[in-house]
Amino acid sequence: MSDRHVFEYALLRVVPRVERGECFNAGVVVYCRAASFVCARTHLDEGKLSALDPRADVVGVRAALHAVEEVCAGGEHAGQAARDDAGRRFRWLIAPRSTVVQPGPVHTGLTTDPQGEVERLLDLLVR
Repeated sequence: MSDRHVFEYALLRVVPRVERGECFNAGVVVYCRAASFVCARTHLDEGKLSALDPRADVVGVRAALHAVEEVCAGGEHAGQAARDDAGRRFRWLIAPRSTVVQPGPVHTGLTTDPQGEVERLLDLLVR
């Protein structure tokens, strides 16, 4: 894959107390239509979570982040989304919801390596 392709990505934000509006990045979802690629990687900073809400449900937040990774991966663990193509799974995951784990706005870029972008963005914007 020597050609550069457009990719889209959204950060996953943890908003422990929606009414306060405080959040931090805990993952990234990357989609590249040309490569039929969608992938999510997450990293939960429990220190940040407890600083924003000492009573936060760490297990629940971790499960919600893991569920995003499962939907991206497809297969039996993705539930109903397993039958959807990469683009539909991405669009479903970036749809706004009123939950503790929320997608941020979608951004775009060019890449020759969509999988590499997942790791690069996770390092740059989450870890």
